[in-house]
Amino acid sequence: MTIHLSQALETRLRAEKVAWLTAVGREGKPYPTPVWFLWDGRSFLIYSQPQALKIRAIRNNPRVALHLNTDKWGSKVVVFWGKATIEQEGPSALQVPEYLAKYRQGLADLEMTPEQMAADYSAAIRVVPDRVRDE
Repeated sequence: MTIHLSQALETRLRAEKVAWLTAVGREGKPYPTPVWFLWDGRSFLIYSQPQALKIRAIRNNPRVALHLNTDKWGSKVVVFWGKATIEQEGPSALQVPEYLAKYRQGLADLEMTPEQMAADYSAAIRVVPDRVRDE
């Protein structure tokens, strides 16, 4: 299923730096966590440390929510629901120049090289949304 997004939301997805990924653990508890992401027009690419709780939760239940921060008044709500997969043969962050360009300053602020980031955050998560709330 393909969702249709407004041009304004497409632009926002390319500019936003952080989204909140919520996966549900084995015990049914939701785990929201801030993540860096790359939107390609169909799916979100997220990198994670392989032993992170979100990886275990996604393996247990691939249904996730991903939402953007609101404005300071709680408006501009955007929530995506979809299916997440851990891409065993997914690209390394070093193979995705758009991702590295988007987070160049964030990596510098963390005093982390792209090579360190790719080594530490080696698990590629792909989220394909099937529903969106955009208000």
